[in-house]
Amino acid sequence: MSLMIWQDDLDTGIEVIDDQHRRIVSMINQLHQAQTGASSLAVGEVLDELVDYTLSHFAFEEELMEEAGYPFCAAHKRVHEVFTKRVAEYRMRFQAGEDVVDELKGMLSRWLFNHIRNDDKAYSEQVRRHLNRFAREHQEGGWLARTMGRLFHRHGHSSHARH
Repeated sequence: MSLMIWQDDLDTGIEVIDDQHRRIVSMINQLHQAQTGASSLAVGEVLDELVDYTLSHFAFEEELMEEAGYPFCAAHKRVHEVFTKRVAEYRMRFQAGEDVVDELKGMLSRWLFNHIRNDDKAYSEQVRRHLNRFAREHQEGGWLARTMGRLFHRHGHSSHARH
């Protein structure tokens, strides 16, 4: 698999969400690079960070949808849950010494781009309208900053050296 390239049709128009999606894409690419470096320790670290960050992103997205009153929030949440289970299975297989990284990368990249193009695009209009209204009513998004701070406090910028 070659590195994943961001495509313009993946933009939801919600800057904070697009930034998180781009970060997940770059972490999948990091996984690819760690793998070519052939150290299973490095792969394990990137994998942990990727899973951790993705879960925070899902939680953030879900709160945003709920906050905006998006009617299909529960269905979207279920999609996240099914995906999280699948990734947990891969992680267990990896920890048991199986070489699952290629399979996992393929699944992640296909799933992520599909999910963004379909499920995430579906809520973007309503959430965007809500955020614009919200920002006007609450001094420039205090809710957003607080929620980001709570969900992403574990994530500094990745300390992994770029290879």
